[in-house]
Amino acid sequence: MSDIEEKPRPGLRFLWLTIITLVLAAIIAGGVIWSNATTTPKLALDLEGGTSIILEPQVSKGTDISKEQLDQAVAIIRQRVDSTGVSEAEITTQGDRNIVVNLPGNPDEETRNLVRSSAQLVFRRVALVGDPRSQEQIQKEQEKSGEESGGDDGLSDEERKRLEDLTGADSQGDGQSEDQAPSGGGDVVNAGGETKKTAESSEETTSSESESKNAEKSGEGSGSSDSTKVTDSTPRPLFDPEKDASEWQSDKIIKEYTELDCTNKKNRTGGQQQPSDEPVVSCSEDGQAKYILGPVELSGDHLADASAGYAAGANGVQTNNPAVNLSFDSTGREIFKQITSDITGKQQPYNQFAIELDGLVLSAPSSNAVINDGNAQITGDFSLDEAQTLANQLKNGSLPLSFQVQSEDQISPTLGSNYLKIGLLTGLVGLLLVVVYSLLQYRVLGLVTVSSLVVAGVLTYLLLLLASWRYGYRLSLAGVAGIIIGIGMAADSFIVYFERVRDELRSGRNLLSAVEVGWDRAKRTIYASKAVNMLAAVILYILAVGSVRGFAFTLGLTVIIDVLIVFLFTHPMLQFLARTKFFGEGHPMSGMDPRLLGVKPAAYRGALNLSIDDKDKTPEAKRREKARMRKAGMNTDDSSDATAATAAASESEETTTTSETDNATTGRSTTTKSKSAKSKSKKAAKSAAATGGMTIAERKAAARRAEEDDAVADSTADDGKEADK
Repeated sequence: MSDIEEKPRPGLRFLWLTIITLVLAAIIAGGVIWSNATTTPKLALDLEGGTSIILEPQVSKGTDISKEQLDQAVAIIRQRVDSTGVSEAEITTQGDRNIVVNLPGNPDEETRNLVRSSAQLVFRRVALVGDPRSQEQIQKEQEKSGEESGGDDGLSDEERKRLEDLTGADSQGDGQSEDQAPSGGGDVVNAGGETKKTAESSEETTSSESESKNAEKSGEGSGSSDSTKVTDSTPRPLFDPEKDASEWQSDKIIKEYTELDCTNKKNRTGGQQQPSDEPVVSCSEDGQAKYILGPVELSGDHLADASAGYAAGANGVQTNNPAVNLSFDSTGREIFKQITSDITGKQQPYNQFAIELDGLVLSAPSSNAVINDGNAQITGDFSLDEAQTLANQLKNGSLPLSFQVQSEDQISPTLGSNYLKIGLLTGLVGLLLVVVYSLLQYRVLGLVTVSSLVVAGVLTYLLLLLASWRYGYRLSLAGVAGIIIGIGMAADSFIVYFERVRDELRSGRNLLSAVEVGWDRAKRTIYASKAVNMLAAVILYILAVGSVRGFAFTLGLTVIIDVLIVFLFTHPMLQFLARTKFFGEGHPMSGMDPRLLGVKPAAYRGALNLSIDDKDKTPEAKRREKARMRKAGMNTDDSSDATAATAAASESEETTTTSETDNATTGRSTTTKSKSAKSKSKKAAKSAAATGGMTIAERKAAARRAEEDDAVADSTADDGKEADK
């Protein structure tokens, strides 16, 4: 009993469960009052309906679109939609050309524009690369950390002065130190050539070129209006950050650069319609750098192929450094030759060009050699998997898949409210069957299962509301199925626990001990089972898309809630009930009555601390008794003393009965026999007590019988003396 009393009190776990529930309810209530949270989960496309947008790619006549290109476009659009917080969207291909995007509910205009915009792969020159944080964020962090506002930002004095003149503020937070400034990744050399890592700091040199050259550059470089287009025959480069500083250091560009926070995922959704003939501000795909880029120098449609491999040294021997191999067509080869001829040998970041896909910079390598044959190689500090990912992005994004909205319509629910009602009814029927089974199998104990499922349902509902409000989750019919399956798995946990407690009762333990020992053994099985279920849900969520991910989400959510309920409610509740008279004494309706569980009388009496005759002991009980005696250092043969005490007591009773019938005639003889029996009984009791082999109950019973025998013997002796007189 002392071990059980040292266990944590059930009330503490009930308190934690109550706190968790109240905190969730308070958060949801606050969201309903002061934000856009709702009291019901948002529904997915199959239950609520939404908007259907059909996109048709715009390509030149006779150009075929491969399945790989469509799949890449679908992946880009799905990434855009997911980044806005819209879940349960369906993005599929229709035939071999069109893409169908089905968005649940009524999406906002921003989400619609992300879907409509096309994904373009372009090459731009780098004018500035710096810290991904906004100027305001940098200043706040510097003030918070107590740093002085005079740190190194990776800019030259001349650049800093220009930015200060343009912004009217200290620009030291715009960049990073020379050693920490992000370069964007990698170097570009001839395929098979030696790679050299450029380490110069980013400095801008002033230009004293003539006005005629600037005018010529402006005339060649960009179409200042939509009617003026840069052709493939236009000489490159179109933009020189040193000579054309006035273009990228304008008030508009500097303001956008200082305010943009690339560490915020919302600013890295992609899909922005950026002008091709003007400098732009862009984030790296991973949010580690922020760029000011020049106009588009080379379009991705001139990139013939991209593949991942290993870099080759100057002697042509392959090294262990991963690399991405680029191959351009004839037009791209000439343009890339002109670009690399101009930027090679310059200081960073003017020797860099950015590879931009869907408005985000995939890589911004430095040029270490002039590429004459159209075969370039990008090397840097990345793994082979990262090189393969970059190669796939370059290859699949190389063709300009501009999409035109063919149609945009409101669609009705694919399944509708009737199917939702049927799904909920099915869940209620399943829950009712679980309740009926629990009550028939466990009687009143089944109410613990019912109450546990009710608490699990409340927590699940609150978490679904929170996910719908904060993360845009929408409940689909597949998600409802995941919840129903989760309820069934939760009932399995309760059954495993209850049956383990019953097994302990069958082995002869009382209920308090059976609950603790049963929990210690059942929780291992429960945790192992839930770990497998959670692993399956996580893998399914990662690999699947659409409504299947909704099923995996609700399945994993119910698994987590199941573990919390078993630990914070079911087990503490059983601990509490085991201390009540109804359950502790094994009432037939409690579901924990040892006699109804098939326990043998000997084991049942042992559980209630009653005496057990040696002949009624099970072989297992005898084996345990011998083991205890061996552990105490006694001979197992001494166990016969306990039997001797019982036999002596029986013999005493028989002798007493005989003496009473023959008292009138053989009084003296009876007195002698009674004394003999009394002596025998005391001797046997002392011998049994000395052995210590009996249980406490057995020793008490033997002592009680010995006292009764003594009283009977004394009475018989007195009667014999009177008869002699």
